[in-house]
Amino acid sequence: MGKLMNKNIVITGASSGIGEKVARKVAEMGARPILLARSKEKLQSLSERINRLTSVNCLFYQLDVSDSEQVKVVFNRIMEEVGHIDILVNNAGFAIFDAFHEASLEDMDNMFKVNVLGLMACTKEVLPSMMERNSGHIINIASQAGKLGTPKSSGYAATKHAVLGFTNSLRMELAKTNVYVSAVNPGPIETSFFDVADKSGNYVNSVKKYMLKPDYVAEKIVQLMMNPKRELNLPRWMNVGSVLYNLFPNLADKLTGNLLNKK
Repeated sequence: MGKLMNKNIVITGASSGIGEKVARKVAEMGARPILLARSKEKLQSLSERINRLTSVNCLFYQLDVSDSEQVKVVFNRIMEEVGHIDILVNNAGFAIFDAFHEASLEDMDNMFKVNVLGLMACTKEVLPSMMERNSGHIINIASQAGKLGTPKSSGYAATKHAVLGFTNSLRMELAKTNVYVSAVNPGPIETSFFDVADKSGNYVNSVKKYMLKPDYVAEKIVQLMMNPKRELNLPRWMNVGSVLYNLFPNLADKLTGNLLNKK
């Protein structure tokens, strides 16, 4: 608990799912969650709930991370009001699963704006202060899809490949500082994420027994805050598949093609 006490932790996509769970858990440990998302009503409700149950003075700001100008304004307000940011959790993101020939370019453009450019914009706003203080932690929520593409997720997988590429490059740039950069690569999680990604429900039904519980993922992210490392893969066995795929791609295509076609 001591490691997070009085830390200012900004969480994007904080109004539901993993973001909400992480916010609750860090507040219980004495950190101040700073909630960012598009839904002001959900943020306000969550903030009030956290403040009622803890004494951390949880703050919230309405933000669409795909709007880079709005990102600048909101992060400037945060810096003015709290002084500095100790940890940034880039959690905002969404997916739409479609075969590429049927997919909308507009949907893919929006995924890149939120999942990649929004994440980079938020990181850019906190990084100068972290570097000046020589202290901080940036946690980017990527995905196993960033390591292993699957049918009907070409646009989403491309965004998460981009997140991992950005994360790895940034980590190397900051290697001689005390600013840590981590990637979190979960498999499917039992959240409202799939209400948009998988409107038919077919994918959820086919992988339901493998889906991660959001409390478990949030707990692992909180542990990562206390003990930073380069990458967190959830579950571990799923990451083995992506490693083998990179080592033996042709064989993996033949053996797992049907297995991975669940959407």
